[in-house]
Amino acid sequence: MQRSIKSSKELGAQIKRRRQELGLTIEEAASKAGVGTKTWFRYEDGESIRKDKFKGVCRALNWKNLPEYQAEEDLQFCLEEYTKHKAWSQYIQNQFGDLAAISFVIGSDLLLDWLQEDLAGLASMPKGSHLGQLEFSCLAPSLPKQFFMQYDYDFLYRLRATVLRLRQSAHKGALEAKSVLDELALYLISEQSQDAIECMASSLESAGIPYDSEWKNWVFDFLGDMDLMICLYDDAYLTNDHIYHFEHWPEKQFWKESSI
Repeated sequence: MQRSIKSSKELGAQIKRRRQELGLTIEEAASKAGVGTKTWFRYEDGESIRKDKFKGVCRALNWKNLPEYQAEEDLQFCLEEYTKHKAWSQYIQNQFGDLAAISFVIGSDLLLDWLQEDLAGLASMPKGSHLGQLEFSCLAPSLPKQFFMQYDYDFLYRLRATVLRLRQSAHKGALEAKSVLDELALYLISEQSQDAIECMASSLESAGIPYDSEWKNWVFDFLGDMDLMICLYDDAYLTNDHIYHFEHWPEKQFWKESSI
């Protein structure tokens, strides 16, 4: 079973025409669909659409389905497709369930896509430019606000490396969170997958995987607390000596590590 829906120039033109009918910019449509602007450009150019992004595109365009795409059997959920992914984690599946493991695959893919797009944007700007200076970023709204001007090329590159390391270790049967950056990467992975998982709820149920909204808590169950949210997302002001201050994000401060 294919993991993407084959597109065409005709479908790409229909997507573009529908977006324009709705009065949406590419940035707005991409944001509603949960993809990057470059990815949306590719859709309008006729490139294939990944199945975990299919319903996001339909949601952005107020479509029940893609025009002339009625092959429902191709949209059926297949867990095996995810277990073969290089980010699949048997540890996460065993400890937190199928939905958590699926979200790790989807969320890390999406996060890496968005990081790559933002890195490309910053690479064309003067040294020291930050995320807020980009015309559009899918990732920006999900990052802690206090340190927004710190999110430069170097930070995004380091975050990308952290995501890749977490994927590699999780796939091998271990997962660790020894720094704030590790915790943040895990949280972002989970958050980026939420819309996709919710869109897949019915197909998951049909495949025998019960949908329970509590799956979203798996990251905090792993971490053992919600300090990340309390310190970074509750609008508190952090001084330089606080362990969750940006200056300390890369430091190894915690010792949360588990394996199969």
